Amino acid sequence: MNLLIAAGVTFFLSFVFVPIFLALLQMFGVYTIVGERSCQVYVLFGKVVATLDEPGLHFLITRLGWKALVMRWLGRRYVLDMRVDQEYLRSNPVNSEEGAPMGIGIWYEMYISDPVAYLFKNTDPRGSLAANVSNSTVRCLSNLPLDEMLVNRHPMSQTVRAEVSPKSHEWGYKLGSIYIRKVHFRDHEMIKQIESKVVNRLRQVTGAIKQDGVNRVSIIGSTAERQAAVEFAKAGAIRPRIVGMALQQIAKDQEVFRALFDVLETQRIITGEARIIMLPSGKHMLGELLATGGESRSQRALTPP
Repeated sequence: MNLLIAAGVTFFLSFVFVPIFLALLQMFGVYTIVGERSCQVYVLFGKVVATLDEPGLHFLITRLGWKALVMRWLGRRYVLDMRVDQEYLRSNPVNSEEGAPMGIGIWYEMYISDPVAYLFKNTDPRGSLAANVSNSTVRCLSNLPLDEMLVNRHPMSQTVRAEVSPKSHEWGYKLGSIYIRKVHFRDHEMIKQIESKVVNRLRQVTGAIKQDGVNRVSIIGSTAERQAAVEFAKAGAIRPRIVGMALQQIAKDQEVFRALFDVLETQRIITGEARIIMLPSGKHMLGELLATGGESRSQRALTPP
């Protein structure tokens, strides 16, 4: 029973009484807790009495004295977020040196550097900083050559940052990194004209490349044909000499020579597909043929139709 009573009292003190007591102390301004990357500004009767920017537990009694007890009812506390924030401004109108209407998209980081100046020197520091960045972009980057505007983005970013930083720090905002992310044409007709010129140029380049390839292939083909013709001519000129030398060697042996020419003649006759008429040996061959032809004509005449 004593154990249950002790457990109940401990639970009540730990989870009910202590949180309520700490909340009352915080409500009456005895202490406060400052979060990471945050700041608390205390204003009493229109005057800043304390600025707490260190994270952790702070006892207001030691910092403000009796003012901490009436701060909740007669004063005001501002809680500011000190983390780095980002902003992107799209298509700021800028004209190049050639008169082309360009649009510049600029990205930048900012954070609160002076909480008091952020609260009381400007009613809209974020909007003022954006307007300042946009105006500085237009003022610093106008009348630049078009090729530099399209290529040299890092120097342009440094120029805008040097122009914006001093004024933004006066408002409690400090500009961090800044970078020009996009440079584009704003006139749609100009975009279409540039596209058509680029397409025509690409077609010309493609046609030139194709023609150059055809010319190279023709040169290579003609060179190969010329070299082949030269080699064939050399071979044609050398062949009779080689054949003559071979026949001269063969002619030394008459039997081989006659046999070779017989074989060549027979091969020529076979490959020629000529009609061969075989005649028997004898002197009366022509008379027999004539007699045979006359007999066959008389037989055809006697035969009735």
